[in-house]
Amino acid sequence: MAAAVHLRPVHSLTLRPPAAKAARSWLPLAGKPGARRSCSRLALLVCSASSPAPAAPSSSGGANAGASAAAKWAEWIPRAAAAGGAGAGPEKVLRLISGAAATPVCQFVDKPRTFLHSVDPRVKLVWLLALVVLPARSNIYMRFGLVVFLALLSVWVLPKHVWKDQLGRVALLSGFIFIMLGFGADGAPSLVQTRTPPPSVLGIPNIPCSASGYSYTIMKLGPLQFTRKGLSVASTSASLSFAIFQSASLCLTTTTPEQLASALWWFMIPLKHIGIPVPEIILTLLLSLRFINLVFDEVRNSALAIVARRINWKKLTAMETIDIFFNYIRRIFKNIFDHAEQISKAMVARGFRGDPSNHKIYFLTESSFGFADAFSLLCLIALMGLASYSDQLL
Repeated sequence: MAAAVHLRPVHSLTLRPPAAKAARSWLPLAGKPGARRSCSRLALLVCSASSPAPAAPSSSGGANAGASAAAKWAEWIPRAAAAGGAGAGPEKVLRLISGAAATPVCQFVDKPRTFLHSVDPRVKLVWLLALVVLPARSNIYMRFGLVVFLALLSVWVLPKHVWKDQLGRVALLSGFIFIMLGFGADGAPSLVQTRTPPPSVLGIPNIPCSASGYSYTIMKLGPLQFTRKGLSVASTSASLSFAIFQSASLCLTTTTPEQLASALWWFMIPLKHIGIPVPEIILTLLLSLRFINLVFDEVRNSALAIVARRINWKKLTAMETIDIFFNYIRRIFKNIFDHAEQISKAMVARGFRGDPSNHKIYFLTESSFGFADAFSLLCLIALMGLASYSDQLL
């Protein structure tokens, strides 16, 4: 008679053999003393070879046995974390997403109106270019000085709830880049040994140590080391990342999309004579800046819609929770594509046929050069002079 293989779940704490069985094909395992019930549930699959099990005495008995087996297996299905419990539950994650999307990122903030709002957008674009070039071409003191300057400017220009959120995220990203590159650029010591013999073999005196206490290695952390090369690479990358993100955020927060498009048109209009499609680039930029607000609104509204339904996450399995998040992402993309289709239909209804050169783009703004623009340019020239002078001084 052929042997049958049975897979049976065995509880690590309450393992009681069934009373109706004459011979059992598994052994109870005693639980460890002092183990907690909530942390020590294990499912042991014991594979045993035995004779085929006898037929069920009645159909009702088989149904009861199947129901009890299903109830036992249901206990082992992982449940989702509670929203109000410890850790990052699904509802807490959704609330964080809705709160982050509520903060205006790369969006124009008209109030409070500050000095930076009155600066010409062409001057702002020149400042953006300078803040990208200066961290890469200046020394470490100028890099950190630019970071402090942008942080103070953000605190002065932006509202409190905006700059606290933006500066925190950009500083966290820049700090992560600084640590990773600082220990990773020159952190691992070289395994290749030099083939040059030591000075004692060649009969020449040893190189004397520096009297000023110079050391190439700044700090050691286990097998990793933080060297002067790592400091230079990390400071350059972290300062450049902070300058790019925060300066772009300041420019977009204090300048309307029409003003930015008009300033870029002013700089790019000579390129039209060499065949570059300047109207298409400007129209694409204008639509992209308009579309950023819709993306953040959809992310926030979809997250708030799930939170408002008060889902009991304790009763959901892990797969059901993952399915909700996949539906959340799918809904975001569906709504975004619906908005894009509505914008395209509106443009077609107004006579747009795909060629921006045949249509006039109205920027609804007039650029004028005033005292604030002259003062900003003088500050930029002074900053560039200070950067070049500091390189010669150090």
